[in-house]
Amino acid sequence: MIRIVLHGCTGHMGRVITSLVKADPRFSIVAGLDIHPADDLGYPVFSSLNEITDSYDCIIDFSTAAAIPSLLQACLQAHKPLVLCTTGLDEEQQKAIHAAAKEIPIFFSANMSLGINLLTELCQKAAAILSPAGFDIEINERHHNRKLDAPSGTALSIGRALIDTLGNDYYMSTDRCERRSARDPHEIGMTALRGGTIVGEHTVLFAGHDELFEIKHTALSREIFGSGALNAAAFLVHQAPGLYSMKQLIEE
Repeated sequence: MIRIVLHGCTGHMGRVITSLVKADPRFSIVAGLDIHPADDLGYPVFSSLNEITDSYDCIIDFSTAAAIPSLLQACLQAHKPLVLCTTGLDEEQQKAIHAAAKEIPIFFSANMSLGINLLTELCQKAAAILSPAGFDIEINERHHNRKLDAPSGTALSIGRALIDTLGNDYYMSTDRCERRSARDPHEIGMTALRGGTIVGEHTVLFAGHDELFEIKHTALSREIFGSGALNAAAFLVHQAPGLYSMKQLIEE
């Protein structure tokens, strides 16, 4: 059985993972980490990793970007694997993740859904064919009204994957409001919508002359992200220090 410490345990995803673990004999949650106290989760909740005395195998994180620097330091001190699911990280935080992965195993993905990762691969294949044929690329994402970052980390990761495929002449554009000009053929447009209880929806549009091609993924519940995080933990506890992603998990 894999023993987990859940960072961000009182949040929406923390509670989803707590529920999933209760039904999955592969895992147990020995403790939670959160700035908010809770006594209804079935395990103790602490504010610091140093307070946890029970042994554990892996940390799963669904928290906020502001909490990541201190979490990385705590994981390095404890020398424990980390499944990092928080989005909205800046360049400095991402550099810190890469540095920490030289000492501990870290699984880092902007989206823990199998479908989203397949969407990204399909978009790269489509871009390689359609972009040279003159197709424009637009990414649209929709999320619930409580989401803090925009565009979503998933949308940005799709955009980066497309740039990796097409070359650095291409770039992401998140705001056209301040300019009045025709669309640059090398622009990857990004739009974000926030409202209601939308779990997550990502659409990549390839718009050519007299034809449109769309690839779309819709998350109907948060359980797909929780299941992905647990599968990542089961994978990560057997790995050497390094930075891992859904690509390695899918290919395993």
